[in-house]
This record gives sequence, structure tokens and C-alpha cells, in this order.
Amino acid sequence: MSQPVLSETSRGIATITLNSPERRNALSAAVRIGLARALAAAMADDSVRAVVLTAAGPAFCAGVDLKEVAAERAGRPADPDAPTLSELLHGIGQAPKPVVTAVQGPARAGGVGIVAASDIAIAVDSATFAFTEVRIGVVPAVISVPVGRRMHQRPFERYFLTGEVFSAREAADSGLVTETVPDGELTAATERVVDGLRQAAPAALMATKAAVLGADAAAEVAAYERMGKISTEFFASEDAAEGRAAFQEKRAPRWAM
Repeated sequence: MSQPVLSETSRGIATITLNSPERRNALSAAVRIGLARALAAAMADDSVRAVVLTAAGPAFCAGVDLKEVAAERAGRPADPDAPTLSELLHGIGQAPKPVVTAVQGPARAGGVGIVAASDIAIAVDSATFAFTEVRIGVVPAVISVPVGRRMHQRPFERYFLTGEVFSAREAADSGLVTETVPDGELTAATERVVDGLRQAAPAALMATKAAVLGADAAAEVAAYERMGKISTEFFASEDAAEGRAAFQEKRAPRWAM
């Protein structure tokens, strides 16, 4: 079995790759553990200036692993060492070194949260995005914390409420994505960004990130805790059970008109 998350360091940049393409890089416990550990290792390595976060396969990240959620609801708990989505997104957003996300394919739900939590996000033109939670009977509560900081209010409300798919260009126009590039140019575009980061003095780079964040970390933790409770409540609901069943059975949920 391949490792769910890969990491390698070259010329001061740690590249972390979600490596579960057969599951569309869904955020299973194994993926969350691997991503959190790789991120922590990069932050602890003095030779690392910044992190590039990307994914293997055609999809960037499908969000929460619904099969794993169903198993948990059936009494088979996930690995207790796995960080919650709140902890993962907070770790990315508050990482002392810059995190650049390179989006090579569709991002959904929690996967869009990762995009929003990162400092710089570059997406190929063919990438698409969606907050699909409402369509499976749950609330995009946790990801509202980082996404709400990035997106302009009107598109933020529209896409959260409708769950509709929107393009990379629309993501950039909304503030969610920093830059879009033609398919096939993602590596070169990402390299241009990280080369700029390589030119920065390490201590100044981290201090500048802290200044740019300007956020109260304690307040963010509290916001994640509030949103986590809402998310947990709805994931345990009858609507969520119906939404998961409809997703697995490839049919419309009972409330769809």
C-alpha cells in the first residue's frame, strides 16, 4: 500500500503531496495524520523556507472521507491520532512558514478549506471548486473559518448556500485563489512563486508571514471549536445519513426537487 502523504525537500522547499488518488485524496484519518506530520516536520526543519502542498492524480481533494464517516457512525472509530479538520486547517493557516497550494484538479468541501487556509493558492484553469456539504445534508461550518477570510461576501454566500460548482477563474475573482494558470503550467508557476520565497531571509520571511496574518490565534481556535460543534451535530443527523447514502448509491437525496 502506498503512503497516503508524500514529502520531499529540495532547495529549501518541502513539497507535500496528498497521495490517495483512488479516493480522490479524500481527507481520511491516514491522510490527515500524514499531512499534519509532514507539515510539522517541515516547520521544524531549519533548512525549509516554505511548503508546497499539492496532490497526486486528477483530483486535488474531495474533502472529508464519507466512507470513513459512515464507518464511524456505525461504531468503527477512526484512528484517535488523526487531527480533526479544524486542527488541520488551523495548522496550515497558522504555520510559521509560508504554505503554497498548487491545485491541479477539482477541490471540494474540506479540500477547498485547505486551499483557503494556505497563504498562496495557484490553480490550473480546468480546476473546479464546490462547497458540497449542503447537498449531503451537512454544514460547511469548519471551512467557513478560512474561506470567510478569503472570499468576497457575495460569492461566499452564493456558493456556500447552493453547493454549485464554480470555475478556477471564478475562484480567483472571488479571492479564494491567488492565480490561475493554463493546464500544464502549474509546476512552472509554482516554481516562480517559491523562487521568490527562496530569495527572502528566513527570519524575515516568518516575521512577515506573522505580520500579514495579523490574526488572533486564540480567537481562531475558538471559531474552529464553535464551527466544529455545528459540523459534528449535522454529521450525526438523519439528513447526513441520507446524504451519504445518496452519494454512495449515486442518486438524488430525498429532499432534492
